Amino acid sequence: MRLSRVSGTFNIGVNAVANESLAFVTPDADGQFLRDLQEALGVETVTVTVGGAHVVGSLLAMNSNGIAVSGQVEGDELELIRKHLPVIRLPDELNAAGNNILVNDSGAIVNPDTSDRTLKQISKVFGVEAVRGTVAGINTVGSLCACNNKGCVCPTDATPEEIQMIKDVLRVDVQTSSVNHGSKYLGAGIVANTKGALIGDETTPIEMGRIEDGLALF
Repeated sequence: MRLSRVSGTFNIGVNAVANESLAFVTPDADGQFLRDLQEALGVETVTVTVGGAHVVGSLLAMNSNGIAVSGQVEGDELELIRKHLPVIRLPDELNAAGNNILVNDSGAIVNPDTSDRTLKQISKVFGVEAVRGTVAGINTVGSLCACNNKGCVCPTDATPEEIQMIKDVLRVDVQTSSVNHGSKYLGAGIVANTKGALIGDETTPIEMGRIEDGLALF
């Protein structure tokens, strides 16, 4: 686990997303950030845009089985992504996949405004049960939480019922924390898998300890 930043920001989870073997990364990433991902998470890095936008962590969600991407994705971008895993384009207005989906290899929690049709597509591409839910009463569950296949960290104002839902659906233990010196948007500040994590470089030592415990990176 190490501190990092990309594109001049500590919100690294907005600019990259990873599973156990692969990370999609903003074209703005410098060599140091790419090395951080490769070394800390043990992944191959692929530079991509989504609809011409560089915030790939907000627009793309994935696990080891598949990828969900914003419906704004362009044909050449989609072809590049599809070379690595099966992919679906989200048809809903709620198509910022990384913000609206919290997923690991056991389950997915999605924005409660997601349509029935899209919920089924998400479940199919990820190969897991997908359920609607909130975290801290907020619909953009992917931006609020960070998870891997061993644990999850979510904001301190998540309710006991929301925490239990995460435990049940993702089949992991849950720790509460903040990131980047008090931000509740852990998904925006962390890129993680079961091998390691990158964390925004404004994160305090206390936050780092809670995140390390929550993601079981020890």
